[in-house]
This record gives sequence, structure tokens and C-alpha cells, in this order.
Amino acid sequence: MRASASGRRSIGAVCALLLALAVLCACQRWSSASDSGDSAPSAGATPTRPSGYGAVFLGVDECSSFGTTSFTEVPCTSERAAARVIARYDGKVADGPSCPATTDFVLHISQTAPASDEDGDGAVPQGYACMRKLEPPHPGDPGGGGGPRTIVGDCVYSAGSSQVRETACDGTGRKPPEYRVTSAVTARSKCPASTALYVQLGGSKPVGCARPV
Repeated sequence: MRASASGRRSIGAVCALLLALAVLCACQRWSSASDSGDSAPSAGATPTRPSGYGAVFLGVDECSSFGTTSFTEVPCTSERAAARVIARYDGKVADGPSCPATTDFVLHISQTAPASDEDGDGAVPQGYACMRKLEPPHPGDPGGGGGPRTIVGDCVYSAGSSQVRETACDGTGRKPPEYRVTSAVTARSKCPASTALYVQLGGSKPVGCARPV
């Protein structure tokens, strides 16, 4: 029996409605799976440790908290951050390269002391970090009166037994300055005639030529 035109329109409307419901249910099932976390995460969603802070214990450009014997690694934006690593070496200071000239102080890193390290197991290789304070004053600057190295522009005073110690050139140190290192040369014979004191500097030009202040 042939269906009338109105009957065909009714059947078509019912089919369209069923198709819409099927699509809606499929969409709802997909959304539910995504919301529950059952779907596989994308490659970019894999958690990673932040680069810089925490990747290597006190690597170059990372920061430490206050203290030279008890310290931790902290983000450089933290209120606890005191100094930044400008060079980092493995081994002992006596056996390794010298820190940069304007280093303010050196942190000696034991093999097991710090709790934050590359592996999170509390053990890091023995080494040392050359530190530069985030804010002045900088004792490693020329004339600053401190730092692990004596450099051109620094002042010293006689400490007896043919030894000298560094002090601030502006007189704010515990001892007043007596001599200022004016140049660095490879041998004493290359110091100017006005030199009154030779100071051991190290590096490629190990002799400091100093004159009275």
C-alpha cells in the first residue's frame, strides 16, 4: 500500500528526530569520558621538572638562600634568595679552576649535605659554586674588601710573616688599607718602579704590583 504525502512527512520527521537524539547521546558520552580523565593525555601534558631551579643543584644562574655554611637552593625571585651562581665546578677549590674575579663568596658543596638535588635523594657531587650577591655591597668588586680573590683595585694591609690581607679601600673594614694593587703582571720584574709591595694574585698574571695608599 502506498503511503500518503502527509504520512511520508511524518515518517521523515520521526527519523530526523531519532538521528538528532543519537548524535546528542554520542556527544554526551564523549564529554563524559573526557571529564572523567579516561581519555589519554596529550604529549604536552606530561609533567616535567622546571628548567633552571631544581634541575641541577646550584647550577649557573640559580640562586641560594642566605648563609655560607648552611644554605638551600631557592628560586631567584624568592624573598629568601641572597646570591646567584656565576660559576660552578666539581671537586675541591684547591684542585679546580679559580672563581671569576668579582666573586663575592664561595659555597662549598659536599657530596651528601643538601637535600635538594638532581635525583631528589639528598646526594650531589662534591663541588663549589662561585656566588655573586643579588644586592650590593659586593665584597668581590675592586676595593670591596672581600671576595675569594685579590684583584687589581683591591687594598691590603700587612698581616705579619710576609703576608697581607684584603681590606676595604674606603676604610670601612676592620683594618685600614696600607697598599692598593694597581696592576697585574706575569713576573715581578715587570712591575713599575713605584711598586712597594708584591701581592700574589694567581691566574695568568699572578703578580700584583701594589703601591702605598
